[in-house]
Amino acid sequence: MKKLLLLATALGLLPLFARAQTASQKIVATDLTRIKQVGTVKTAPDGSRAVYTLTTIEPDPEKKEEYEYKTHLYLSGLKTGDLKALTHGSESASQPDWSPDGKSIAFVRSVKGKPQIFVMPLDGGEAWQLTKLPYGASGPQWSPDGQRILFTASASLSDILTDSLLNPGKMVPAWSLEKPGFATNQFIKPDKTVKPNPDGSLAEIRAYLNKDVEDKKAKVINRLNFQGESTTEPELRFTHLYSIDVKPDARPKPLTRGFYSFQAPVWLPNGQGILAVTDRDTLRHPDREQDAALIWLAADGSGKRVNLLAESGKTYFSPAISPDGRQLAFLTSSAQGVNVGQLTVATLNGTAVSDLQPIAFDRAAGNLKWKTVAAAASGKKKPAPAYAVFFTAPSNGGFPLYRLDPATKQVTQLSDFNSGINSFDLAGNQVVFAKTEVANPSELYIAALTGATVQQPFTEKATKLSSHNDWVAGKTLSFPEKRTYKNSKGQIVEYWIMKPTALATGKKYPLLLNMHGGPTAMWGPGEPSMWHEFQYFCSQGYGIVYANPRGSGGYGIDFQRANVKDWGTGPTEDVLAAATDAAREAWVDTSRQVITGGSYAGYLTAWIVAHDNRFKAAFSQRGVYDLTTFMGEGNAWRLVPNYFGGYPWQKPAQEVLDANSPYTFVENIRTPLLIKHGENDLRTGVIQSEMLYKSLKILGRPVEYVRMPGATHELSRTGNVRQRIDRILRIYEFFERYVGEKTNRQ
Repeated sequence: MKKLLLLATALGLLPLFARAQTASQKIVATDLTRIKQVGTVKTAPDGSRAVYTLTTIEPDPEKKEEYEYKTHLYLSGLKTGDLKALTHGSESASQPDWSPDGKSIAFVRSVKGKPQIFVMPLDGGEAWQLTKLPYGASGPQWSPDGQRILFTASASLSDILTDSLLNPGKMVPAWSLEKPGFATNQFIKPDKTVKPNPDGSLAEIRAYLNKDVEDKKAKVINRLNFQGESTTEPELRFTHLYSIDVKPDARPKPLTRGFYSFQAPVWLPNGQGILAVTDRDTLRHPDREQDAALIWLAADGSGKRVNLLAESGKTYFSPAISPDGRQLAFLTSSAQGVNVGQLTVATLNGTAVSDLQPIAFDRAAGNLKWKTVAAAASGKKKPAPAYAVFFTAPSNGGFPLYRLDPATKQVTQLSDFNSGINSFDLAGNQVVFAKTEVANPSELYIAALTGATVQQPFTEKATKLSSHNDWVAGKTLSFPEKRTYKNSKGQIVEYWIMKPTALATGKKYPLLLNMHGGPTAMWGPGEPSMWHEFQYFCSQGYGIVYANPRGSGGYGIDFQRANVKDWGTGPTEDVLAAATDAAREAWVDTSRQVITGGSYAGYLTAWIVAHDNRFKAAFSQRGVYDLTTFMGEGNAWRLVPNYFGGYPWQKPAQEVLDANSPYTFVENIRTPLLIKHGENDLRTGVIQSEMLYKSLKILGRPVEYVRMPGATHELSRTGNVRQRIDRILRIYEFFERYVGEKTNRQ
């Protein structure tokens, strides 16, 4: 070793030598806590700087072995290493927005458990609190003149009933609250002069029962969508829009009122109006109304509104307005069923939308941003400006950036499928963006867009601005190899194979089939959530194969609908074809194959082990196993009618649900199975796992069940950090019982 060091020093190769030695380190479980995630990116109006969010995992100073998520704002001068933390401390900061003059940034920080808006001058002054709304304040957007800020706030039904600004007429909802036995909604305004008395009159008994609800002794549920993510939510909440003058002690002014929500607001360039999305039918209960309308609102708080786009059975969302206010881009789709938002451009003339032009783009577009790209010749002395719409979309394993020319309706792909553009903003002819790739989970970059195409992606010539995850350079990584397969429907299925990082010639390794949920999710080299898990298992000596089977997003609407009424058989064909091909690799020990997946892929894991016996062990995470009981257990219950064409009490639908439920085939499961579910997971419902576990236990099959206290469906992505580490270690430990080189089965 000494001789090698001397030789490296003499040749001037010591830095490279040191990196080569360091790079022998493998990814470990606790490296999860080292990953820093670049989030929202916003460029300054003059394009000279960018503010972005950075989310980190930090040790909890008050709880040993626990961690906290922290998000703070950073300022980049758009040169490598020119970074500055704008916020610090125990309270996170997020949702930044530049003032039009580029001198201040508005952002959101929690105060006494509620989000509030702060304003930070960039000349060195301290950030000051702008809002003190009891409901909280989120999503700040500066007005075009820089004098006001638009924001959203969430208020409960009870809040609105007593709020003289949101409900000046002291009205009750026009739609029915659906309380049996009451013809009107007046019951929600009880007579306060009546005293609670359990032994009194009917009115006094009702007052007593109402007090029990207030004191959290009972939850009375009359609404359809009563399940949140972690607890039941008997009371409706509504999102309203406000504006506030940007000055100390200013009072916010509500721009919307009533008993329905307003989403995705955006200023018109003249500052006189706002576009937003709301329920189309305001006389229908919000839990039942699935149509969404695009509306114009007066920015002065007068309450004046005009429906721009509203159609029965359709939803409009994600509006984006051109800089001159004359063009509109948005997404639209059917309100029910399995759909992808149709990218559309239209002419916007004040309070009228016309000349709707659907764009031929068969992917789920998002993050729509207009930008002036050139001055188009118009025969006048001063050329008219030309605009383009930039956006991202999941596609073929990556999240590329695209450009739409509204004049020609042509879409150009500007980056490849091997990375993910997670957030971006434009600065002149440059793009500032957060990127995920196999070599680095998240960094900030800048690149010129001139001449960019999918063949010459701008990412290849990008300049890396940050170094938040440079520690990864000292780790040995596994890089996926992409392959394709034509399934029985004639569709091309893409899948990736990852070798163990310390692959040795002649040695055999276990193979892990890892599957995504959704079922409309999509995995690939540009997907950020699986970076650590994939690299961890490869570092532990496992090969990995993952696929995007029929029903996945990122491949067009026909591919996404290819698993309608077929959640099990068809997708199983696709993922097992990928596993079969991967098992042909010389390094794979075909007798040591394992399988896992979460959510829909938890379902698919159980389905596969009930129909195929090749796997030595399986781990099913937060899955759905009986589609009938899922109707009552999960807040994602609409997947049942959308995918299977009806409800359990309808015989044709029930037959399809039974045929597609893994639980129907529970007697066939003999593969050792580990089942995991978060105790507070109301998206799929914890009883799904417990019914599967108990049934297998009765059958005497090898099964283990892990219940994660306090965990929701988002455990593996944003849950408690210790539980996230616990989860990945439990997968590894369980598999090692059956496919480890030194299995321990005592």
